[in-house]
Amino acid sequence: MKDKHKPLDGLNRFAPRYWASWLGVGLMRLLIHLPYRMQLIIGRLLGRLFKLLSPYRRSIVSTNLALCFPDQTPHERGLLMSRFYASLGMSLIETAAGLWAPDSFFKRHGSIDGLEHLEAARRDGKGVLLLSGHFCSLDFAGRILMNHHPACFTYQELRNRLLDQLTRKARQRNCKLLIHRHDIRGFIKALRAGEVVWYAPDQDQGRKNSIFVPLFGIPANTLNATTKLARLSGAAVMPFVIQRLPDAQGYQLRIEPALEHFPGADEIEDAARFNTLLEAQIRARPEQYLWIHRRFKSRPPGLEKVYPPKPRRAKRRQRLQEQAARKLQD
Repeated sequence: MKDKHKPLDGLNRFAPRYWASWLGVGLMRLLIHLPYRMQLIIGRLLGRLFKLLSPYRRSIVSTNLALCFPDQTPHERGLLMSRFYASLGMSLIETAAGLWAPDSFFKRHGSIDGLEHLEAARRDGKGVLLLSGHFCSLDFAGRILMNHHPACFTYQELRNRLLDQLTRKARQRNCKLLIHRHDIRGFIKALRAGEVVWYAPDQDQGRKNSIFVPLFGIPANTLNATTKLARLSGAAVMPFVIQRLPDAQGYQLRIEPALEHFPGADEIEDAARFNTLLEAQIRARPEQYLWIHRRFKSRPPGLEKVYPPKPRRAKRRQRLQEQAARKLQD
């Protein structure tokens, strides 16, 4: 007899290792039924807690802010960090809402401008690549977009297999098509079919298929896939702006006109053009960008690393050094 708790993929979703995950998911699903203002208040408190409990991530945020805003005083960057963690905490609630809240919730709290640009591309028989960055309100913004126009989203696996399974299932339900971030063929197929695909190429994913172009004046390892996708699919590339409004007023999304002469003749210029657009969006609302990512992890030859090693790696290195020292003593 088959174990009903074991789905076909072999994941025992009710194993003790996932009990804490189930508790967290249950709490998040309960929180989205609270009044909207209360959700954001709880989110800000969660952000403060995460700031206290994760010194390693706090060091990444501090490094990023120091690199990108060198003209600010330490006090000013400290205030920005506090606002960022409040925004990050709110994004936890927003993610839960984006996964499980009803469509009516997003109709009340979100609006979008620029849909006429999508319609223009559709009349021309083109797909659309919505170009954005990793801002805190991604899942919430995705549901607002889907209330107005069908779209395809990208995803990457989570380390926690249970959370990966639950979130992927919810996102598949809430969008037209879910495409793995490395599935270039999937991107091209959807764009050639005239679909709208949301794409955020602003994270450091290693040296492969990437080039160094400035972001805040710093060499940033940037994906060149945007140029390839646009060139191979013929899609229109449109900047997509996401903004959480102050005082619980909701969210404002904006689709800008298609970039002219994109892709250009040089993928380096294309990548630099994207980083210029991204930097302008970040400067407009810096607390809403996802600063916990090691954006400058990869460095050009000759430049030192800017982030401390991960705690696990640091402990492993220390352990190996201690083992080597003991061998020398023996």
